[in-house]
Amino acid sequence: MIRKVGIALVATALVAACASSEQERRAGTGALVGAAGGALVGQAVGRNTESTLVGAGVGALAGAAVGTATTPTGSRNGDLCRYQDSQGRIYTAPCR
Repeated sequence: MIRKVGIALVATALVAACASSEQERRAGTGALVGAAGGALVGQAVGRNTESTLVGAGVGALAGAAVGTATTPTGSRNGDLCRYQDSQGRIYTAPCR
């Protein structure tokens, strides 16, 4: 079972490395990190293979979602990005 999880993690890493856009790369990396963290938490909580696999699956989904959501909009070549000031107002300005 450990071997299958290892193969799945390596496959996910390879897919993440081949992503064509920043958002896809971040989603793949987030899924990989989330799956690893979720597997550790699942094993610690349930102490069985099923809990480990469920934790890895939930972690992968959560990690991919976070990776996608945290992708900066726009690139470094003069595009505009969205920022939030200290009063909570959202504004656009050149990307840093």
